[in-house]
Amino acid sequence: MGSNEARLNWPIQFTAQLNSINVCSSSSFTPHTQSSVLTVPWRPRQMLTQTQPSPWIQFSAPPPSDSLLLRRKLRLQYRRSCVASCRLRTSNCVVYGTSINGLVQEEVEETDTQKENESRRAYPFQEIEANWQRYWEENKTFRTPDEIDTSKPKFYVLDMFPYPSGAGLHVGHPLGYSATDILARLKRMQGFNVLHPMGWDAFGLPAEQYAIETGAHPKFTTMKNIDRFRSQLKLLGFSYDWDREISTTEPEYYKWTQWIFLQLLKRGLAYQAEVPVNWCPALGTVLANEEVVDGVSERGGHPVIRKPMRQWMLKITAYADRLLEDLDDLDWPESVKEMQKNWIGRSEGAELQFHVLDDDEPERDLKITVYTTRPDTIFGATYLVLAPEHELLSSIVSNAKSQDVKEYIEMASRKSDLERTELQKEKTGVFTGCYAINPVNDEAIPIWVADYVLGSYGTGAIMAVPAHDARDREFALKYKLPIYEVVTPGNSSFSYLNKAYTGEGTIVNSSSSRSGLNINGLNSKDAASRVIEWLEITGNGMKKVNYKLRDWLFARQRYWGEPIPVIFPDDTGEVKPISEAELPLTLPELDDFTPTGTGEPPLTKALSWVKTIDSTSGRPARRETNTMPQWAGSCWYYLRFMDPSNSLALVDKEKEKYWSPVDVYVGGAEHAVLHLLYARFWHKVLFDIGVVSTKEPFKCVINQGIILGEVQYLAFKDPDGNLVSADLVDPMGKFSQESITEDQIIKSGDSFVLKGNPGIRLIARAYKMSKSRGNVINPDDVVAEYGADSLRLYEMFMGPFRDSKTWSTSGIEGVHRFLARVWRLIVGSPSPDGKFRDGTVDLDGEPTVEQLSILHRCISKVTEEIEGTRFNTGISAMMEFTNAAYKWEKLPRSIVEDFVLLLSPYAPHIAEELWSRLGHSSSLAYKPFPKVNAAFLKESTVVLPVQINGKTRGTIEVEVTCTEEDAFKLASLDSKLSKFLSGKTIKKRIYVPNKILNVILVPEGSKVAR
Repeated sequence: MGSNEARLNWPIQFTAQLNSINVCSSSSFTPHTQSSVLTVPWRPRQMLTQTQPSPWIQFSAPPPSDSLLLRRKLRLQYRRSCVASCRLRTSNCVVYGTSINGLVQEEVEETDTQKENESRRAYPFQEIEANWQRYWEENKTFRTPDEIDTSKPKFYVLDMFPYPSGAGLHVGHPLGYSATDILARLKRMQGFNVLHPMGWDAFGLPAEQYAIETGAHPKFTTMKNIDRFRSQLKLLGFSYDWDREISTTEPEYYKWTQWIFLQLLKRGLAYQAEVPVNWCPALGTVLANEEVVDGVSERGGHPVIRKPMRQWMLKITAYADRLLEDLDDLDWPESVKEMQKNWIGRSEGAELQFHVLDDDEPERDLKITVYTTRPDTIFGATYLVLAPEHELLSSIVSNAKSQDVKEYIEMASRKSDLERTELQKEKTGVFTGCYAINPVNDEAIPIWVADYVLGSYGTGAIMAVPAHDARDREFALKYKLPIYEVVTPGNSSFSYLNKAYTGEGTIVNSSSSRSGLNINGLNSKDAASRVIEWLEITGNGMKKVNYKLRDWLFARQRYWGEPIPVIFPDDTGEVKPISEAELPLTLPELDDFTPTGTGEPPLTKALSWVKTIDSTSGRPARRETNTMPQWAGSCWYYLRFMDPSNSLALVDKEKEKYWSPVDVYVGGAEHAVLHLLYARFWHKVLFDIGVVSTKEPFKCVINQGIILGEVQYLAFKDPDGNLVSADLVDPMGKFSQESITEDQIIKSGDSFVLKGNPGIRLIARAYKMSKSRGNVINPDDVVAEYGADSLRLYEMFMGPFRDSKTWSTSGIEGVHRFLARVWRLIVGSPSPDGKFRDGTVDLDGEPTVEQLSILHRCISKVTEEIEGTRFNTGISAMMEFTNAAYKWEKLPRSIVEDFVLLLSPYAPHIAEELWSRLGHSSSLAYKPFPKVNAAFLKESTVVLPVQINGKTRGTIEVEVTCTEEDAFKLASLDSKLSKFLSGKTIKKRIYVPNKILNVILVPEGSKVAR
């Protein structure tokens, strides 16, 4: 990597043809005259804004840099710092210049020092931010004491636990963190006790995989990653209480994770079972369904198979109804609540039995139990389907079909549950060679095995009704199985030839003299009730409530996770919990983390740890060698933040009672189901045993949007290299794509086109940031160039907090300029050497009513928008205030101080510095947030529409107390309205104060009645 010093030795010069400029200055200033030629050393672009050159600029640039900070190429585009006919505020002069439309022939990569100097000229954010971050840390400004005044209201705002990856943060991470920090800072200033902590969900497979690949112990790589994350978060000025920092990998923490597991075990909510799992031999662990994509592991792309293994399970299904019912009381996004409801998947139906036939047709002593939500369609069942993992499959398959079924089961084992149930995938299956009896009509129907049925849902078997289920119909058509219509919709034009009818209707073709069941003519609901009644009377089935929710698979075959606190005595082999006094059960030190290749976890290699003594009997025993999944530590961390140093209890009861529940919980929508569901389950268990005082852990959940990488513009070329408009590209043709830079494109309607060839339409795309795409923006680089306040402000200003947004470097430059304007408004312009005064500009005088009105409108808007998490419009209000303040002749101190307090939750560093320069000796973090005075929100004037003969012709601005006569006089004097009134005879006037003035004229040629 080249050094910065080497790059700085390259002279960069430019030659410019200058237009004439107008200069107004109190000091001597000699402008270059028109057509003069100037050759000078390179200066950053703010220097050039003082003398706006015009069309032609040539640069000689240094070699490209491979520095991280300079990885992204920056063009010298004067539009960023020069606006046509703009007024440049400096301490000595005002320069009026023409806009630059020059052609930049070569891209210039600016050096670190040049960028630093350029940014310092805006305002000295580097020194400001470093100083105040040091002040906050040294003074523990944001520490929440253990002993607090509980008579004050509380506000517990929490970010979803981050996993400290080796890559560190990218600019998408601070989006949620900035939002919670703004809320925390606001509530402190509003007099709340605020709990705003941060910690690390640090166990997990990525660290272990890295350890396997490099030999580095995951403990040390995790600590290194945590240090990196912590330093990055501190660099952004977030007001976390770092004294409460926790990590799931600390024994002092996972002692209580293990304690919760023991409580689950005591109550029968933790058990072992043989279950089919996603086993990855290469990773040596069981993977969750969402960790398997297209039959391979999401991490590493290793093959995954379905394999029955003895696993620890948590009986989350015992809490299914409560998890469902309590959603109604939560202030969560409806989409998240709907996802949880769908995941739980409560349904009411019937469980019924089909007797299996032997090869020569007598019934065998085997019954297949199926679950259906549509018992009204039972007469339409034309075949049964068993999941490949169904326990009876091996018992019923015929000899002739056994090899086919075996091969199919093997194929299905390589698919995840998500792949198997994908609606768009082609249905596959194999006939078992056996039949079963439909109990309602005694018809023999074939038994198939197909992977679109899961062994983990219902009974692992279904009755297929192809006329009324889309998947069953697709399968039946493929394998030429019968389709019987048994439900008729109200719409007689419906055709069963085109698709399955899945709705309710009137039952047809559904009677049997042999069973005595006749449901013809009933509606679906009544028919279902009649069928269930018949099933229960005849002993063929019963009413049943079912859930899609499955018990939580709670074991991983890996090293880097919480040890499960149970032993297996050698003499019995039964599960036995260790004593709570023995907690924490810590991980043994291991040098070899590689998978055993046998399915046994890596912990089996720690022989001296595995072999132990039962503390109660003194007999030999062995420890559990599976570890807990990563979800475990993140299920309850919000409770530990309330009381992080308690060695005697998970959380102190009084502290929990005060701080619970979490008031605002912010994180990505990817955690909308599993993390939130698991945390709610554990919380309800803890509620049942008296550890917590609330039924739910999180009062309000907010999902922030995703920040996408910068927009990429692509042009298509045919095989001959000719450009082709995107709307003319044939998807089947051979076209190449070429990246187009932003300065080469223009917007045309809803599309983007080439500036030099508007007939060529381009493709504009933005992708989620990822290392593989090379579009990751490092927040450290952004902070170095623009400052932490600019990054925070920009991420809040990009758009609605919950929406996805596209990163734009020009956008952050805009908010950086806004902060610089605020700085110059209060501190003043820099001296010629670029330095700013120590204090502020003169802040004298009492505020006018107009100034107070503008301020309080800003207070009202900012407060309302922060509390509504509409952060972008809060920033807009502050920008409007700043624009107005620049027009004032005097800045009253009271107005400025309130504005600085308004700005502080968004941009705390610059606000703290301005507050200090305003003469305050302590931090503003706990100063009262400005309160709106409603008296100043009342408008003294209104815009009054004026109609002539009922048609609106214009508007006038009037006092709210304006009389009809005064309003008419103002309208008569208005240049636009007077032409309609001049010389005309008025018949009457209709005046509604503050609403409308309607002037009715006598038609021309008409006589006025006397």
